[in-house]
Amino acid sequence: MGAITPDLYLSMGLTHEEYRLLTEQMGREPRMTELGMISVMWSEHCGYKYSRPVLAYFAEYKKAIEGEGLENAGVVPIGDGLGVVLKVESHNHPSAVEPYQGAATGVGGIIRDIFTMGARPVALLNSLRFGSITPGQEDEATVARNRHLLEHVVAGIAGYGNCVGVPTVAGEVNFHPRYSGNPLVNAMCVGLVKTDEVASASAKGTGNPVIYLGSATGRDGIHGASFASVEMDEEGEDKRPNVQIGDPFAEKSLIEATLEALQTGAIVGIQDMGAAGLTCSITEMSAKGGVGMVVDLDKVPLRDPSMTGYEIMLSESQERMLAVTHPGREHEVIEVFQKWGLPAVVIGHVTDDGWVRITRHGHIEVEMPADIFADGCPTYYQTPVEPAAFLQRQGWNPDDLIAPDLNQAWLTLMSHPDVASKENIYRQYDHQVQAHTALVPGVGDAAVIAPEGTSKGLATKIDGNARWTMADPFAGGQLATAEVCRNLACVGARPVALTDGLNFGNPQRPEVFWQFERAVRGIADASEEFRVPVVSGNVSFYNETKYADGSTLEILPTPMMGAVGVLERAENRIGMGVGAGKYQLALVRPTGTEYVQQGLGASLYSWSVCSTEDGVPCRPDLDAEQALQTWLPELVAQGKLAAAHDVSDGGLAVTLAEMAMASGRGLMAVLPSAATEGLHRADAVAFGEFPGWVVVAYSTENEQDVLSSCPGALAIFPIGEMSENLDVVVHMDDQGTTLTQPLGELKRAYHQAGIL
Repeated sequence: MGAITPDLYLSMGLTHEEYRLLTEQMGREPRMTELGMISVMWSEHCGYKYSRPVLAYFAEYKKAIEGEGLENAGVVPIGDGLGVVLKVESHNHPSAVEPYQGAATGVGGIIRDIFTMGARPVALLNSLRFGSITPGQEDEATVARNRHLLEHVVAGIAGYGNCVGVPTVAGEVNFHPRYSGNPLVNAMCVGLVKTDEVASASAKGTGNPVIYLGSATGRDGIHGASFASVEMDEEGEDKRPNVQIGDPFAEKSLIEATLEALQTGAIVGIQDMGAAGLTCSITEMSAKGGVGMVVDLDKVPLRDPSMTGYEIMLSESQERMLAVTHPGREHEVIEVFQKWGLPAVVIGHVTDDGWVRITRHGHIEVEMPADIFADGCPTYYQTPVEPAAFLQRQGWNPDDLIAPDLNQAWLTLMSHPDVASKENIYRQYDHQVQAHTALVPGVGDAAVIAPEGTSKGLATKIDGNARWTMADPFAGGQLATAEVCRNLACVGARPVALTDGLNFGNPQRPEVFWQFERAVRGIADASEEFRVPVVSGNVSFYNETKYADGSTLEILPTPMMGAVGVLERAENRIGMGVGAGKYQLALVRPTGTEYVQQGLGASLYSWSVCSTEDGVPCRPDLDAEQALQTWLPELVAQGKLAAAHDVSDGGLAVTLAEMAMASGRGLMAVLPSAATEGLHRADAVAFGEFPGWVVVAYSTENEQDVLSSCPGALAIFPIGEMSENLDVVVHMDDQGTTLTQPLGELKRAYHQAGIL
């Protein structure tokens, strides 16, 4: 083995100071395999060295890192002896290089995080961001590349999820030039587990067997975690060997084998081989249990017997697990996996000294304390610097906007890729496999699952708005949290748990760290106010491209919030459309709304119609949002509401158009002065983005119950009714303006965007 030089450890992502710290902790120079393992475990992707201090804002995270450490995903009890498990993970850099496999293995990885907890995966979601796909917004080659990435990412999600047999039930996709070259691919999974059968990821028990489970190890994905912890460059295609290759059919067998093996009671602890492969599972399981392991790599199933110890330990081949069993019971687990046609081999045992010892061909590859890998990673707190642009945005005056023809603006918004139909995407996903999906994509503000073993329903959604976060990161974090909880309430569910996907640029830049710190603070404050904990999540930094001329362009700061809510009865769920009959409409909004910049700051209308991204969004009224989260599910459970849809991208006019399209009929809405008090622009009423605004539909006989039950933090205003003709009409009393569009024209604009 050659000497370890600064060029070598720098190329692996370690700094001079980190290498010095490593040798100080070890008391010697590392071996090559030890260095490779440390480089991935101390990467941002695994070590969270820039994010860990900030994530302590989350009460559940702080409790975990101060206790026994984080498990594979969070668990929240929902009654009937069941717990819901949820987590989101990013696969951004791999998807930029190899979009199909990058997206597919992202799905496979997040599924493993769920069933490793002993939970049955019941739903998949995704949150995606791409550069512009509209001709003329960027150069022709860039638009073509963005379309290529979109097409193959969606195909990868569909190809893996459909084959593995877990329904993809919800998601979102947005477009902006800042994502060109740096697409965001965040996958989320939800599972159900009996609360007394949650599996642990801790290794315990001196002498207990350590078992390798699942597919054989190959050379794919080596240094994948390090790849995810640096910025992309124009030579990104050279990183293709860092992208793993997935096998959804092996994953399906792995799900069933793992859940069956856990039922034997023979397993003490189990963890999937995710980022950093065998390295993370061996070192993290040991550190969490306060134990050590002895592992013989000669026993690891390999695709190529010539693989070195370094390659075996750094491989991120997919569909693999590591388990520790009770002594003498390893055969029970091995027999289950063999029945499912999967390798299962004892490769070592647990020790009581806290050291990891790994050999290959009888030679020592690794001999180090486990806690150096898991806890030895240094953490950094970058002093945040507020960008000058933030103050400038706050001073923006919406009266500088020249309002265009509002009817044409309405159609422009309906055809914008952020709003327009995503049917060409979600129709590629099997959202009915397992036959538990009670509210399918495109029908409501969230998906609803009716799982076996309970009458309860699970609502789930993932959401985020980078325009808002770029303009005001604290507000963006609050707004993402409020909106995803509001989405659940609109289908009748009470939010119970959150997971976050935090996607940012280089945290070593003070302005980027400021964005991150402020956004996380906003999420933490909102979740604490709502008493809905953030129980799991993922941080993805270095989402930026470094160009040959030395310039760098980072993505918009993009926190994506996933959530799960509970309906007492799944059949009570509602969507955004109504059926036949006579239905009234009402606008619900916070009583104390402050219309900062008329709701037009950082809005889709200002950007797509008026060509400015200036201004800041309205911050949410957290008391009003919490009232919505309680009141709407109560009305739905009582059968008082027929439909509900929140106001978001594109404002109220887009919300009403979407409700009309979902219902297949027109509507007449008249907005009284009291409902729009404080708004002096017609475009603000129609297209302003106001958090906490929701349109509800109800039958005439339920009107009094709906209106009289509205809590004090909210105001409700009857605004019209669904109509039998096919026009969508929105009249604003105070502004003396009426918008009118045939339903067919709105549908044409909505479906013409050409998304896939």
